[in-house]
Amino acid sequence: MDKNAKLDSSFSQATLWRQEAIDLRAVLLACGLAEELKWGKPCYTHDGRNICLIQRMKGFLALLFFKGALLDDPDGILEPQGPNSRQDYRARFTSTGDVARMAGSIQACVRQAIAVNSTGLKVRKAAELAYPDELLQTFDEDPAFKDAFEALTPGRRRGYLLHFAGAKKSATRAARIERYRQDILGGRGLHDRG
Repeated sequence: MDKNAKLDSSFSQATLWRQEAIDLRAVLLACGLAEELKWGKPCYTHDGRNICLIQRMKGFLALLFFKGALLDDPDGILEPQGPNSRQDYRARFTSTGDVARMAGSIQACVRQAIAVNSTGLKVRKAAELAYPDELLQTFDEDPAFKDAFEALTPGRRRGYLLHFAGAKKSATRAARIERYRQDILGGRGLHDRG
């Protein structure tokens, strides 16, 4: 149990999912995980490798497992974050009873996640996505924009490509590209606004 005292106040003073997060923290620390603050959230690691993190969402508390797609989930507690999620899967909690009821399943997932990391398993790479013509045209017109887009992490590029290509009309694709121009130039992903 490597409890990080620096996180105590964030757990005790939280207003959203306070007790659920405290209970979940206890389950994770009982698994022998180290606790750190990463991406502004409590993150749990083993031998320096990320295992999971707690996310406070509006409608639920989530426990996100990095490489969750590689875990067996006999109790069915894990779900992809969205329709295009490939790697990270999460469990949802809306009460302290949920945390207590799923404690054994969480511990089993933690054990598997540690094993996955120790064996070096990786999620298969996603198929390359096609770049919409409107994006290629924008690259031709603005090389700095192209450089900024290519400098994004693969996941951020994928998120933008899915969003841009999801529009049926060319004008909508072009408008989406323009809407996110400054975010891309600033190195931010589709969901990094705040």
